[in-house]
Amino acid sequence: MRRVRTKTQGLDKSLLLDTCLLAGRIMIEGGSEMYRVEDTMNRIARNAGISAPVTFTTPTGIFISIQGEPYMQLSPVSQRGIDMEKVAGVNQLSRHFADKQISLFALRAKLMDLDQNTPYFPLWLQAIGSAVVSATLMIVFAQTYDWFDVPLAAIAGTVGFLVAYGVAAKTKIRFISETLGALSLGLVALIGVRIGAGQNLDNVIIGAVMPLVPGVAITNSIRDMLAGNLLSGMARGMEAILSAAAIGVGIAVIFRFF
Repeated sequence: MRRVRTKTQGLDKSLLLDTCLLAGRIMIEGGSEMYRVEDTMNRIARNAGISAPVTFTTPTGIFISIQGEPYMQLSPVSQRGIDMEKVAGVNQLSRHFADKQISLFALRAKLMDLDQNTPYFPLWLQAIGSAVVSATLMIVFAQTYDWFDVPLAAIAGTVGFLVAYGVAAKTKIRFISETLGALSLGLVALIGVRIGAGQNLDNVIIGAVMPLVPGVAITNSIRDMLAGNLLSGMARGMEAILSAAAIGVGIAVIFRFF
């Protein structure tokens, strides 16, 4: 009888750790801060009856174990992006589990469904959003109401976003999508100014490049370092710097050769 009970407990703990890893991986892939990931994983473990969970998170991998017991699991994180829908979904499911509204099995099933069937905005709506961001932020950063350049900035920003989106979907090479997206939006802005559809090339590019700028990654990097997660903060900061450099390379090519 004792052996059967121990085996059942081991399976429950293994399921718990696997569920915590799944929640953490979804949040990291969605662009969450590391302190929030660790807090969510610890809360799930404690609400399941584990008083001393041990978690360690990085942008490329997650570790979780139970202090004083031979239970430890890890999960790699192969992709990272910005999807607040996933982060909010995991937080909501964690709250339901804390309130005893769902069981551990149901929590894992819902997390798997969230991971595989996350609702996305259609591409056309994302393109409209990039156009709005490009046009409005051009006014904000240029500090002038240059309404004549607003349509060109919106078009260039949309083209750059769509190129970056398409390249990222076709290749696994990091930062190439930002470079080609910046190159394409710079080319559209240059052509638009030369044919008279715009006046100030600098203002148009400043606005059009905004949908590609890794603003959330930079913010999360600083937030992680302030929270004491120096490894994650520096890793995310370097990733954001390389993304910004890739964007700069694409724009520099336009100015250098055209």
